[in-house]
Amino acid sequence: MRSQLLRSSFGCLLTVFGPFPASCINKAVRQTAAAVPHSYYPRKTMHYQTEQRGHPNSPDYRIYFKTSDGKYISPFHDIPLIAESEQNDDVPAKKPKSENKVLYNMVVEVPRWSNAKMEIATKEPLNPIKQDVKKGKLRYVANIFPHKGYIWNYGALPQTWEDPNHKDKETDCCGDNDPIDVCDIGTQVCSPGQVIQVKVLGILAMIDEGEMDWKVIAINANDEDAEKLNCIEDVRKSRPGHLEATVEWFRKYKVPDGKPENQFGFNGEFKDKDFAVEIIKSTHEHWRALVQKQTNAGGIEW
Repeated sequence: MRSQLLRSSFGCLLTVFGPFPASCINKAVRQTAAAVPHSYYPRKTMHYQTEQRGHPNSPDYRIYFKTSDGKYISPFHDIPLIAESEQNDDVPAKKPKSENKVLYNMVVEVPRWSNAKMEIATKEPLNPIKQDVKKGKLRYVANIFPHKGYIWNYGALPQTWEDPNHKDKETDCCGDNDPIDVCDIGTQVCSPGQVIQVKVLGILAMIDEGEMDWKVIAINANDEDAEKLNCIEDVRKSRPGHLEATVEWFRKYKVPDGKPENQFGFNGEFKDKDFAVEIIKSTHEHWRALVQKQTNAGGIEW
């Protein structure tokens, strides 16, 4: 059975918009994953720990996720979108009354200043983090002068999905079949597989080869600057040039690989926190439809 971490006493999956039934994980899948030779590196992140298999910078490298009691979980489907306060026995706390005070869980895929293109493997059982491979070669992002690698901690919001069957009314583009991406602009450098609580500040509408690829701008709630950054304008005022650098990075990072520059909705302007929260809600609803098998899964695994 899947971990009870996300279940109410009635066996329902707890989400930001209430509980709903969720199917059990295939026991054979978990047994197969457990049988693979591996090295074990416990790294606690809230109620979660990670298990690394294979060697970094190799095609077989994987980072699996487990609960504090050792049960395998999916970082895509089993970690809740809303970050709950810690309580005993992995029992979620109540949500904040105000949406402005809501913190979200972010699964870190790529640490700041690193180049390996790590991502949640949405089409593998248990959805471990792996390094992306294209045409048999491991993928790395180029350094976009004057920056080294990714300029933020980069990752995804769990329990969200940019539905390739849904066309965004603002940009006329369909989703990219992945969880929604997040850029943590905090000062701390995180680790792959780390689960952090973030405060959402705004969002950027990137269009990647015709697909909608939203980029949420957020800050680690434990960062020294978290209290003074509450919206996208705060970022603009306190960190001059950072938002412009973010747009330019996303515009050009595929050019060294022979790809065209990425495009943006809203003329590359960042939308505010309220807009970002609505997009997150929408992708969470699309994820709910996905796990309830109400839409084409597009090869997504559990």
